[in-house]
Amino acid sequence: MSPLANASLYAILDLGYVSEADAAAVTKSLLGGGAGLLQLRAKGHDLSTIERVARQLLPICRAAKVPFILNDHPALAALVDADGVHIGQDDGTLAEAREIVGPGKWIGRSTHSLEQARAALAEGFDCIGFGPLFPTPTKAGRPGIGLDAVATMEREVGSKIPAFCIGGITPATLPQVIAAGARRVVVVSALLKAADIQSATREVVETLSGNV
Repeated sequence: MSPLANASLYAILDLGYVSEADAAAVTKSLLGGGAGLLQLRAKGHDLSTIERVARQLLPICRAAKVPFILNDHPALAALVDADGVHIGQDDGTLAEAREIVGPGKWIGRSTHSLEQARAALAEGFDCIGFGPLFPTPTKAGRPGIGLDAVATMEREVGSKIPAFCIGGITPATLPQVIAAGARRVVVVSALLKAADIQSATREVVETLSGNV
């Protein structure tokens, strides 16, 4: 089974919440708490900064045997030899991203509806993000899609490729997300803003245990 399929918690090191100086320490806390994937997200930052941080985080992830995923930048993912890249709905096709990152790299797609999730599966993406389930500051202005489609998405898509529910998920909302049928989640601000990131991460992983 691939590391993607094994992962229940997909952690995101978001430079909107974490300074470059703290990025390595926060990554170690996320991985120490049991995160199964680590993505670097750096909206609004220049490519040289993203590359510099990526090169700090990649060996930490490799040592922990956790895949390192770069958000948004296939060419940079290829340059630093990331394990994969995650792209949005407006970031081109899977074939275009694959041509850039090469074979053997995971490529994920953000999806915001059941139709988009089905389309990503049909196109051949390795995994998807599904949401935002709830309104979230990381996607300002985008309404939450709610929980109604989660069970159908899991049955049709999540049974075939790893599907990570995302958006406003916190330790408080996680039980209802699981009850709606989710097996894998992305948690961002609730972990990055926690007083003890490693313990908060472990709590989420333990809540998810037995769910994948």
